Formats: sequence, C-alpha cells, structure tokens
Amino acid sequence: MKSLAKYQEAFMHYLEEQNYDQEPAGLYQPIDYILKLGGKRLRPILVLLAAESFGGNLKNALPASLAVEIFHNFSLVHDDIMDKAPLRRGKATIHQKWNVNTGILSGDAMLIMAYQKLHDYPSNQAKALHQLFSQTAIQICEGQQYDVEFESRNLVTEKEYLQMIEYKTAVLVACALQMGAIIANASIENQAKIYEFGRLLGIAFQLQDDYLDTFGNPETFGKQIGGDILENKKTQLYIQAQHLASEKDRDQLQGLFKVDTYNPDEKIRKVKAIFEQTGAEKATKNTIASYTQQATEVLNSIEMQDKSKAYLVEFSKWLMTRNV
Repeated sequence: MKSLAKYQEAFMHYLEEQNYDQEPAGLYQPIDYILKLGGKRLRPILVLLAAESFGGNLKNALPASLAVEIFHNFSLVHDDIMDKAPLRRGKATIHQKWNVNTGILSGDAMLIMAYQKLHDYPSNQAKALHQLFSQTAIQICEGQQYDVEFESRNLVTEKEYLQMIEYKTAVLVACALQMGAIIANASIENQAKIYEFGRLLGIAFQLQDDYLDTFGNPETFGKQIGGDILENKKTQLYIQAQHLASEKDRDQLQGLFKVDTYNPDEKIRKVKAIFEQTGAEKATKNTIASYTQQATEVLNSIEMQDKSKAYLVEFSKWLMTRNV
C-alpha cells in the first residue's frame, strides 16, 4: 500500500531511534529482536494515520504508535509461549531462540514500556489514552483466555468466537485508531466512530488471519500453515464446517479435533478437505467481506479529510484481499 508508506517510514525511523542496548542484555536483547523482526506495522500506522486524518501532528502521535506496537509484540511473545509456536514472522520465537523464562520476563518488561510511552502527553490526553489502553489490555487478556478454553470444547458458537476475536485482536486495532483521534483532539463522536470502524475492521483482520493459517501460502505467511488445526482451535472455519457438514463429516471433524495421534500433515490435509467440501471456506470468506463492508460504511459516516478516508478505504480493501 504505497499510500501508507509515509506513515510506515515515519514509524520505522522512530523505532530505529530507540535504544535497547541496555543491561541486563538478557532482558533487552529479546525485546530489540522482536520489535525489529519485521511485521506489517499496521497498528502503529493506524495511530499515525488517524492523528493526521483529524488534523493532528504526526510527530506528536509517534510515542503512542510505539506504545501500541510494543504492546502488540508483548502479547505475541506470550501467545507464542502458550501456543508453543516455533516461528514468528518466519523467524524463531523468543522462547525458542532464548527460553521460556526469558520470553515471560521480556514480555512483562514490554508491557511496562508500552505504558511509559504514554506518560508525556498533556494531562487530559494522557488520562484518556491510559484509560483506553487499560481497557484494551484487559479485553485482550479476556480474549486470550476464551481462546485457550475453546481448544478443549467441542461446541463453540459463532457468537462466542466472534466475541473472542474482537477482544483478542480487534480492540487493539480500534484502540490504535482512537488513540490517534485523541491526540488530534477529535470530537467524542468521531472518536467513537473511528473506534467502531477499527473494531469491525479488526474482526475482519482476524478472520482473514485464521483463514490464511489454513489456506495461506507457507512461503509468505510467516507462520506454520495448519497451526490452528494442530492446536484444535475452533476458528470460524471449524464453526462453519460444523454448521454446514453432514453428520458423517461432522463426526469425522470432531474426531480429528479430539485426538492427537494423527500424523500432523495427514490431520491438516483431512481437516482442510472438510472445510472445502462443506463450503466452510467460502462461508468464512463471505464473513470477512461482510465485516469489511460494515467497517467501510462506518468510515463513510465520519467527518474526515477525503484523502485520509481514501487511505483507510484502500487499507480495508487490501485487508479483505491479502494473501499473506
């Protein structure tokens, strides 16, 4: 997305200015490693874009953008430990490269560092930013707990799943956009609308991420394809398949998710076949498109510069059609 390159470049320059060459090195080296490992930087970009869209100064939004990125990466470090994930963005996860204790402690430090980035804003903005950030942080923890619990349940409803991904993923996208609006002193009404746009877009983002976990390109996705299947995660694909499948296919799918004696490649292949045969793959893609469209409709109701609105529309379209 060339139109957003300006924001990505500004954020990356600010990130490179940060000094993580500190002692103890065992705490700070993993932080430097994960923050500079790559990634799309979508959330900090959205902070910067929202700030400028409402007439704010991009430079003033940089500390908040880094707070969001640090927090996001903190959550990934701990998620990777919980999921026993070997790869993150195509590279070794922190607990694999170092060890689990290092991952836990460095992650804890990142959470604190994220809050520190919000300390120097004017008092009225700092209070609003901290309140929003704290609300978002606890919702993300709630979403992660739901995700863990769903792994051992045979039945997860679509409503439950959508709430889980809203908390685990979408609220941070929404938070990023509203933080930019707060820094720009946007109206309370526009802050609420940009948050809702981000919430809907974040749900679409996570649905697409779950879809790509099963049907993505292993050379470009950056994570193990089929990881959700091997972890018995009840994603939208699974829920739709349960709803659309014949009794035979439903029993087979439940059986595949109950035992871990299958060869991993065979399990992934069989589950993917059920997702395709039942129409769950197509239904999930339709749900992604629906949430993206809802987000666009909210965006159209916001008082914002046309150029900025066009950037966010472009971002939404990219999100719906991305393949990596």
